[in-house]
Amino acid sequence: MNFLHRVISPSSSSQVFGFAKRSFKTIQIPFGSIAYSTTSSSLVHGIHQFHCPDVVGILAKLSECIASRDGNILTADIFVPDHNHVFYSRSEFVFDPAKWPREQMDADFSKLAKMFNAMRSVVRVPDIDPKYKIAVLASKQEHCLVDLLHGWQDGRLPIHITSVISNHERGPNTHVIRFLERHGIPYYHLPTTKENKREGEILEIVRDTDFLVLARYMQVLSGDFLRSYKKDIINIHHGLLPSFKGSNPSKQAFDAGVKLIGATSHFVSEELDAGPIIEQMVERVSHRDNLRTFIQKSEDVEKRCLAKAIKSYCELRILPYEESKTVVFRS
Repeated sequence: MNFLHRVISPSSSSQVFGFAKRSFKTIQIPFGSIAYSTTSSSLVHGIHQFHCPDVVGILAKLSECIASRDGNILTADIFVPDHNHVFYSRSEFVFDPAKWPREQMDADFSKLAKMFNAMRSVVRVPDIDPKYKIAVLASKQEHCLVDLLHGWQDGRLPIHITSVISNHERGPNTHVIRFLERHGIPYYHLPTTKENKREGEILEIVRDTDFLVLARYMQVLSGDFLRSYKKDIINIHHGLLPSFKGSNPSKQAFDAGVKLIGATSHFVSEELDAGPIIEQMVERVSHRDNLRTFIQKSEDVEKRCLAKAIKSYCELRILPYEESKTVVFRS
């Protein structure tokens, strides 16, 4: 706690010039949650994500900004990479909306961002702000799509699914179509060819979304599409690459006798399956698995990996780091 007191002391809060000489890479600081009860009906939970050049006094000013409105920081996750002079943080706090209106909160954090020349400053209040609007793109495989639909339905994922888009046709009595019809979610069947990926139509459908999810969508989105959409796209694929390419990679891996399978969720970039990684998970398989159980385990880890990536994204746990990496603050 000596370090904490030094950082947030009034004398240190005025030292905002010059790079900070830090002896840590990553630190998680619990603040005074005892003084405030998160069960109080008047208090609301907020999240702030920050990325700026690393100088002395950032944490002090963050704390001062929240405390000045009678808010209370619960936790602050901080990452300062070696030899890079940049500061990443994610703070959770509670506040009284009557004392700190949502519009004023935006203005306060905007002022803070200007003070530190921040590259990124995002604040979110889950109980007040609208849920993230997403569209899901899927092909024939349904395990990830179905898991997202159920995750949305039971509240595991803080999202609102505006549409499902697929290059694969589904009959009117299938599980997915019945679910979508029951909940009023449009389903768009857009068959694609090598010459026509229907990207213009997709862009029109997803215009008002906050981000996209590729739930085993077996089509490559072009650079023109990415530049036109201009928002994040999260993809999931099995972790058998690059050893097992092409059709039926699970059978290839099963026949090769692999002992460890996995999945990778990442942001989509122009280079195929090479965007910044968000989440990776692995699952052990053995000689006791047959092809059916092998595939079941592979699909299960893909579902869990994609859901975790989406949840982390919505909870402001992910920040861009250098050109091809991410900072992911864990729960």
